[in-house]
Amino acid sequence: MKKLLILLLAVMMLPSVRGTEAEEESEKTNLVYLLRIFSNINSTSWIHTQKAFEEAEKLNADAILIHLNTYGGHVIFADSIRTKILNSTIPVHVFIDNNAASAGALISIACDSIYMRPGGNIGAATVVNQTGEEMPDKYQSYMRSTIRATAEAHGKDTIITATDTIIKWKRDPRIAEAMVDDRVSVPGVIDSGKVLTFTALEAIEHGFCEGTANSIGEVIKLLKLEPYELKTYQPSFYDSIKGFLTSPVLQSLLVLLIIGGLYFELQSPGVGFPLALAVLAAILYFAPLYIDGLAANWEILIFIIGLALIAIEIFAIPGFGITGISGIILTLTGLILSLVNNTDFDFSPVDTGAFLKAIVTVFSGIFGGFILSLWLSQKIFSKTKGPFAKLALQTSQPTNQGYVSVDTEINNLTGKEGKAVTVLRPSGRVEIDGKIYDARSSGEFIDKDEPVIVTDFSTAQVVVRKMDD
Repeated sequence: MKKLLILLLAVMMLPSVRGTEAEEESEKTNLVYLLRIFSNINSTSWIHTQKAFEEAEKLNADAILIHLNTYGGHVIFADSIRTKILNSTIPVHVFIDNNAASAGALISIACDSIYMRPGGNIGAATVVNQTGEEMPDKYQSYMRSTIRATAEAHGKDTIITATDTIIKWKRDPRIAEAMVDDRVSVPGVIDSGKVLTFTALEAIEHGFCEGTANSIGEVIKLLKLEPYELKTYQPSFYDSIKGFLTSPVLQSLLVLLIIGGLYFELQSPGVGFPLALAVLAAILYFAPLYIDGLAANWEILIFIIGLALIAIEIFAIPGFGITGISGIILTLTGLILSLVNNTDFDFSPVDTGAFLKAIVTVFSGIFGGFILSLWLSQKIFSKTKGPFAKLALQTSQPTNQGYVSVDTEINNLTGKEGKAVTVLRPSGRVEIDGKIYDARSSGEFIDKDEPVIVTDFSTAQVVVRKMDD
């Protein structure tokens, strides 16, 4: 009997417990993580997005809200951001504050819901170059496919009416494609010959916007996330600098400065400004990649070894052979691998696009560095117009006035005997009459201490051959 009374009391208490749980659930404060993107889509935007999503996941945010106002930007970074959104385990929403053009449209369509300020616009996602001209169709084809797949990722809605069951896309891929290609015609939406751009009301009508709002607070209310706590991503100074330093354009420029600095340093004796510039460019190139975990110690090391081998080939070994070729290969490998997200020798996480991007970045810098070096060598050090013209020797010393470029003493050494004081292969040094002279062999290899005879002189060097036995 006692047990029965206890059981009855427990049953009577259940509604009260459930009521308490429901009350606690209704009073739960939702954490909304806010990311603002108010500039062109670039490497900095991508870095901020990665950091913001990582922080939102650590905080167990209930939703991520992107506050967006952009006219577009680089497609490669927009694609990375939209992939991050589509793969997010946290619902991602966007509030378009006036403009979501081009790359901004792609990012917006990837989000779970879209809200727009009245008077806002979304669309015009045609791929253009830096001057605003349309890129060739192969670029448009890639963008068409990407934006179409992004719209398809949201699936379809099933609408049941009294007479029929209608299945339709939540976001029509054909409409999304019309934002890229003016040849796409969607009856009742857009005629061919025009690139599609929606106003806020048009976007709502055609399923590309869930509603209008004038503020972040209104968007959160429409998302039914009240009560809420708003956490805003605050980019660090380093994140902004890293975004600037890791942009493909600047990375190509840094490679250009590395190659150009080394080239100019080799053209002049001593250690000067060109070498310092090359070293600074190398530090700016590798530092953010190393801190971010992309550039490993061994990748930087092979870059340094490559430069050392090139220097050895230039200064110590005559001609150009295996040492120089190995140096070039190692230098290029170090620069390229530092840009891709491999783990030691495991390249499985690296997709083909990222690898090709790294190759294009490095070779663009090298080609640009070569062209710029040739151009600057003519312009900067021009005798009449260059900014460093006063540093160059402006006078001449013609031979008809008695000027000669070498010591006339070596003219009288032909036929004299001596010995090699270094190995000649073919350049080195010889001792003749107790004096040391720069020399080169007539083509043969001469060991140290072998007897030699002077046969000629050229370019401030004596030409020697082995003494006959």
